[in-house]
Amino acid sequence: MTVSGSRTEGIRAAALDLFTRLGYGATTMADIGAAVGIRGPSLYKHVASKQDLLVQIMTDTMDNLLALHRVAVDSSSDPTERLRRATEAHVRYHARHRQEAFVGNREIRSLTEPHRTKILARRAEYEAGFRDLVTEGVAAGCFRVASARLASYAILDLGMGVATWFRDDGELTEDTVAWQYGEFALSMVGATPRS
Repeated sequence: MTVSGSRTEGIRAAALDLFTRLGYGATTMADIGAAVGIRGPSLYKHVASKQDLLVQIMTDTMDNLLALHRVAVDSSSDPTERLRRATEAHVRYHARHRQEAFVGNREIRSLTEPHRTKILARRAEYEAGFRDLVTEGVAAGCFRVASARLASYAILDLGMGVATWFRDDGELTEDTVAWQYGEFALSMVGATPRS
């Protein structure tokens, strides 16, 4: 990584931490600069604005979630296993990236246009991926659920909640949580028990 790239990553990490602790609105560019030891105007050599930092954080989060979802879904042709793996990937991301999840959910209102529309489109694409899995499982006779959309929202909420309580040094390991949440997701969609 170049020195400039390293500096940019440091600025992004400082912004993420400050947005998590103080909120986007209460964080200033001076706060971000102070956190990385850069004074005022010099910070603008690395980033255009506080809004650009928020957009970068949210875009990276959604792009990572979408990529992980694709990998999980492409790893099996069985509807039950695909939903399990997608749920586990969702849970693992939120366990590992708690700050990104927190900022991504809380600060959507702080995005200006056209950024808000673009992030909301990525979020809709991500939800639709889960809804499609549920719909496909119903069509294959593997799932029994009245509303694929409602089921997808519930599964997404489960995973996002992990970001608020999971700790690496907690009572439950990431593997345990991911597996159990996969079971919860399958239960929610009325998955046919395996023989």
